[in-house]
Amino acid sequence: MSGHSKWSTIKRQKGVADARRGQLFTRLGREITIAARDGGGDPQANAALRLAVQRARDSNMPRENIERAIKRGTGSTEAAALFEMTLEGYGPGGAAILLRIVTDNRNRTISEVRSTLTRSNSTVGESGCVTWVFDQKGVITVDARSDTEDLALAAIDAGAEDVKVEDNLIEIYTRPENLEKTRKGLEEGGVTISSAELTLIPQNLIKLEEKDALQTLKLLDKLEEIDGVQHVFTNADFPDGVVRSYRSG
Repeated sequence: MSGHSKWSTIKRQKGVADARRGQLFTRLGREITIAARDGGGDPQANAALRLAVQRARDSNMPRENIERAIKRGTGSTEAAALFEMTLEGYGPGGAAILLRIVTDNRNRTISEVRSTLTRSNSTVGESGCVTWVFDQKGVITVDARSDTEDLALAAIDAGAEDVKVEDNLIEIYTRPENLEKTRKGLEEGGVTISSAELTLIPQNLIKLEEKDALQTLKLLDKLEEIDGVQHVFTNADFPDGVVRSYRSG
């Protein structure tokens, strides 16, 4: 199994998604719209749309919001053009940073990202400079109040590759093509799923010193706040003391 960055776990445990629920729904809506635009508006026939809709439901996105996002994608309602792109670079201490972007204003988003990176002693890289660092995986998150050992066995039986426990969360990793099958197998076994998504996992981690680690965490948070930035990935490895301080900050 490839390296495990704490960034996605930190975001969940700080409650960033709940604190910015409006922003979260905007991002989920864009994912649904893109999926419907590229593969049609029927979730049963469009795996990407099916996954995006399920993620929205996991986050308690209202049904009417989901339906509007699908209609925007299929052209049933007027909608601004959405542009997809990837931006890559290096943060303080040299950790890789990869941004997935979906925006209706490409120039504005790129300008904000570049400005944020520059102010944080970071650099924008050429296309492809850090993409190779990451592998695509399915990640299913379960509340750690479940019995970890039994859940791990059930997950492996359902098609998972690996299971990791981070504080109060259990993360189950799958091949991208096995994400839906594994989720369905767990739910049929009575497991309550908190979330399930396709994500990028670093092949290796860059261990950061305390100063660089704190700067990087603050930078990642700022990047998350930029309108149009859908996902932020990094291979930074943060010292436990810095993580505890950041979570309580």
